[in-house]
Amino acid sequence: MSDWLLALHSSTETLGIALVAAEAPIGEARVMCRSLGRALTNELVISLQQLLPADHWADIRRLAVATGPGGFTGTRLTVVLARTLAQQLGTPLHGVSSFALMAPRLHQQLPELQRDQPFSIVQTLPRRRQVAGRYRIVKAKVEELESPRLLSERDQPAPAVEMAIDVPADVRQLLRYCRECHDRDLPGPWDPVLPIYPTSPVGPV
Repeated sequence: MSDWLLALHSSTETLGIALVAAEAPIGEARVMCRSLGRALTNELVISLQQLLPADHWADIRRLAVATGPGGFTGTRLTVVLARTLAQQLGTPLHGVSSFALMAPRLHQQLPELQRDQPFSIVQTLPRRRQVAGRYRIVKAKVEELESPRLLSERDQPAPAVEMAIDVPADVRQLLRYCRECHDRDLPGPWDPVLPIYPTSPVGPV
């Protein structure tokens, strides 16, 4: 019987789940990515059970979940599931913004001379509004200097890269972070882990 580390990501139309035994190398992780859209409501628990049957959920030792920004329903569903599991199992839970998960790979798009500087990840929304978070990579570790927020029309962060979705890569990054927290035996209270909503979920922006 194994103890498990679990990562959940559904800030986009694609659900990403990553799972690894607590003592196994991260290269042995099992990853499932499914394009579900609105079907996520009915398929989330089914998908998790395909990767880890429900009778093994008591063996989950640590969880991590992407907190957005992203689709309102998708992000909310996985955060609620992760919070519920963590609360019921007494398991540590870590929330990470979807932009922070992208930061290590998008950082490589910067000119080499700018890679030691803080940089922004920017997402353009309908009606030309923008959401951005601020990051720095130090010794291959991500520092989130500013959580994703809605920019004013006067905000022009620089240097900046455009948000780019890669759920398989990002859910693996989330699982790596979960492993680091597990190896360091960090606390992970479930109650502060909430979805990030830079804009109102009621009506388009």
